[in-house]
Amino acid sequence: MQTDDPSTAAGRVPGTPEGWRKLSLIDLGLRLVVASAMIAGLCLYARTPSLVPVVAERIESPFMPSIPAPKAAAAAAPARFGLAEPGLDPVRVAAARIDPATGLREDALARGAFEALDAPALRVTLTRGDAPGVAPGLFILLARRAATDGPFLAVIRTGPAGRIATKFGAVEILDVTLGGPAKRTCTGFVSRETAFRLDGWLCAPLGHPPEARTLGCMIDALSLDDPADPGATAAFLAPRSDRGCIVATVADASHPTGSIGRRRPHTKK
Repeated sequence: MQTDDPSTAAGRVPGTPEGWRKLSLIDLGLRLVVASAMIAGLCLYARTPSLVPVVAERIESPFMPSIPAPKAAAAAAPARFGLAEPGLDPVRVAAARIDPATGLREDALARGAFEALDAPALRVTLTRGDAPGVAPGLFILLARRAATDGPFLAVIRTGPAGRIATKFGAVEILDVTLGGPAKRTCTGFVSRETAFRLDGWLCAPLGHPPEARTLGCMIDALSLDDPADPGATAAFLAPRSDRGCIVATVADASHPTGSIGRRRPHTKK
């Protein structure tokens, strides 16, 4: 007769080998479930776009600035800006330009080479228009001009300041030492009593600053003929100061190259 002993049921008695085998099968099943879940998770992760390629793609894309680059200066209508003063070196007149940032028109002329220490060197800029903000001081203006115009100079030191009388009114002056291809002591200037602005510098030969009379004669000899700006043209036609300056003849001043040749000698008949 067979008895119903609970201990004889397969897999129900933990202390028997059959019980341990049953537990091992359960543990193995759980591990298989966990492994399957991990494999499924890895597959899902593999299908998700990685962040590393996205970062690399952003780095390789071209940089687009949020602020557009400043526009190049536009050409301005022609105007005759010159110097009616005798001299051996030709007067070089640059093409007029319109500053895109301020809308100001700039006409510039030069005579002589800065590095030629035995000859005068001149740089003049005529600025017209409604300038925004406060006009810069003479030192700041000279430093900007020296760094951006001509042979790229730098203001090394400054000397005495003052004013001289011209046909444009009082003009502020400042002795400066400019350095670059050479080092020269010059006199910078800027007009303050006109609707337009004249600024620049004049360098005398042999490393000395020019005399005030020489600078005043040079400023008085500047000429402008611009039909589009009759007010400025009239200001340049004002009588010159009585300082005994040498005036070029009409034929010399209208030379096609803009240069002023030797002064015609006055002979008695």
